[in-house]
Amino acid sequence: MAAEAFASSIRVVIAALAMASLACLPASATIVGLNQIATPEIQPEGMLAVSVQGHNPALGNPWQLQLELGLTKRFEVALFRGFSPGKTVFNAEYAIVQTPSFLLTTGLLGVENKLRTQPFLEGGYYRGKGFVIAGIQEQESAILGVFGFGYHVAPRVQFWADYVSGPGNFATAGVSLDLSPNLVFNPAVYVSNGSPHRAYGYGVLTWSVKVW
Repeated sequence: MAAEAFASSIRVVIAALAMASLACLPASATIVGLNQIATPEIQPEGMLAVSVQGHNPALGNPWQLQLELGLTKRFEVALFRGFSPGKTVFNAEYAIVQTPSFLLTTGLLGVENKLRTQPFLEGGYYRGKGFVIAGIQEQESAILGVFGFGYHVAPRVQFWADYVSGPGNFATAGVSLDLSPNLVFNPAVYVSNGSPHRAYGYGVLTWSVKVW
């Protein structure tokens, strides 16, 4: 009983901190998902994903630590801590619709202090080994289209591609490699939308653990 009470207290504290931060931290960073956009899936309740991300400085903070936690069946929060420069960002995502084949999710994405929080809305259709995602995301007062695609090419290998509209954003392609049941590596290539098109490397290593 003491352990359950402690876990419940931790959930309340994390949720309170996240929502307080979201009131003043807006965004274009994404919750752990495809290469650059959030996905409609909610992290399972009590599941914590810890990621280390590195990429070309042209994509933003080149080194980040990410924490993503499912607080309830329909609600998750994420923390991003950049190291160069040091910045902390909070995101949140809520599932509006959850069925085996169709998901609809909304949320708030944050970038840095003193900017307005920006929302997104995404729908995903899942069938067999693949899925497609489409939605909208606000970024600096502009409404952008977001699109994603994924397909399991092998039991432990999934191909991912996604796209965010706008001249300052990117199209990406990459794979996720299940190194173990709890450890995933995701290398990818970002290609800028604006001309001239430039390609940049990206990689993230994610470890997941059930915390309650």
